[in-house]
Amino acid sequence: MTSTEWQKSSFSEAASNCVEVRARKGAVELRESDEGEVIVRTTRLKFSAFLEAAKAGEFDHLTTAP
Repeated sequence: MTSTEWQKSSFSEAASNCVEVRARKGAVELRESDEGEVIVRTTRLKFSAFLEAAKAGEFDHLTTAP
């Protein structure tokens, strides 16, 4: 990822309430498209580790009701 423009997942299609991500000044930034003023910033390494964990299902329990 080298773009400074916000990107959203292709799974979001035309939805306006999705998570967007961009690379900026050596970091990765995330925000919710409907609350654009709140930005979470992390390192590329930490973001990569998060993505790998998400792909492996480590956070699946957070998407289901208790």
